Amino acid sequence: MSAPAPGPGVRHVSLRGGVYADSVRLMQVSRDVGAREGVRAVLVAMATPLNVELATGMGLAPGEPASPEQLLVGITATDDDALAAAVAAVDTALAERERSRAAADAPPARTVGAALHDLDGASALAVVSVPGPYAALEAADAVAAGRSVLVFSDGVPVEQEVALKRAARQTGVLVMGPDCGTAIVSGVALGFANVVRPGPVGVVAASGTGAQQVSCLLDAAGVGVSHVLGVGGRDLSAAVGGLATLDALAALDADPATERVLVVSKPPAPSVAEAVARTAGSLATPVRSAVLGPGTPDLTAVVEALLADLGVAVPDWPSRPGRRGAPPGAVLKGYYSGGTLADEAMLLAAPVLGDVRSNTPLRPELDLGTDLSARGHVVVDFGDDALTVGRAHPMIDPTLRLEAIERLTASGEPAVLLLDVVLGHGADPDPAAALAPALVAAGLPAVVALVGTEADPQGWSRQADALAAAGAAVFASNAQATRHALDLLGAAR
Repeated sequence: MSAPAPGPGVRHVSLRGGVYADSVRLMQVSRDVGAREGVRAVLVAMATPLNVELATGMGLAPGEPASPEQLLVGITATDDDALAAAVAAVDTALAERERSRAAADAPPARTVGAALHDLDGASALAVVSVPGPYAALEAADAVAAGRSVLVFSDGVPVEQEVALKRAARQTGVLVMGPDCGTAIVSGVALGFANVVRPGPVGVVAASGTGAQQVSCLLDAAGVGVSHVLGVGGRDLSAAVGGLATLDALAALDADPATERVLVVSKPPAPSVAEAVARTAGSLATPVRSAVLGPGTPDLTAVVEALLADLGVAVPDWPSRPGRRGAPPGAVLKGYYSGGTLADEAMLLAAPVLGDVRSNTPLRPELDLGTDLSARGHVVVDFGDDALTVGRAHPMIDPTLRLEAIERLTASGEPAVLLLDVVLGHGADPDPAAALAPALVAAGLPAVVALVGTEADPQGWSRQADALAAAGAAVFASNAQATRHALDLLGAAR
């Protein structure tokens, strides 16, 4: 349907059935079409409630009830010609995707099980990245075929996760995930992994960005990893009971290339943490805990302790100085893409600042609510599952965080911005290109935890220099970044 947009210009809003594309591809289509002359705004996305809400805020609300199985196409343009060209460009991009699939020499396998059946050897690892309601079935196919599986998908019911991991234990394979964003298996990077050197440290991680932080710090110190086995953010919950963590510990203990093991997680269920600690203490391979919680060491401190175990000197972690002090009365505004990094920041900040509100709060009474904003100290995890349904992760698409910075600036509330920027495979190819201008426009003191390596496609130093040129203080360590932000706030009091 086409109708006049509010104010000058025209718009097109349509819902299409029988079409599915992953959020990354749809984001690319939106960006490409949005760059066309005469196009003011574009949203091409699955019609999830969050995306319909986003479309409504853009003045592109569908005129009929929408369902997540439909594709929402919304475009605002200056005139009819520009609008027609933009709609045609969307159609062409989606049709090209279908032609590419049809041009394959052989029809693709319809299930993971069928694809594994055609492969020789038992070493293949399956990767499942489909909408959450269908992910467990595909992963179960891989487990039944005797293969380990990485489930990138989120939105998998917890009871299905438990059933998968129990079946994997019986079969002698490993289920990484669901919601496993990062893994490195025998040097092969999967998901949002960084380019790190091989070495003697095995990592078991119920945290994607936590795994990236520790592996990148190890790399900066000249120490590499044997494997990074992500187990999914819920694995250390009481409901799942650490099933994959215990299996991953056993696998690394049996691996001759692994001399030390590091376990990384957000705050776990106490009973599960105790069970993991008991198992770790029984292994032949020494295990260090980087499990976050009140009173526990931060991730950087644990890496430094591990380096001491290995007899490796702790380096000066890379950083860049900032150019702005905090204004009087400033508060902390942490806008994160990594949940574990957000938790680490809150655990460090709360003893100094008092209550910090969040969409993933340390205590339930500090929950932000759906608008994700409040006066005072706030840390938002834009990578939380509730904010990534039907849209790309903020490590790929910075839109929600950039909008939050713009709203904060418009509010006039004095603040210190604390941000993470996570590099590596699959992440935004140049995150500083969008973030640096936003920081300049905001004019607020900004501190960035830049997680990555020089060998990453984005290059740590290239990104650090661009962000520093925008006035931000940049740190390779999230803990150091958080403490610097706290120092700025303390100096402003």
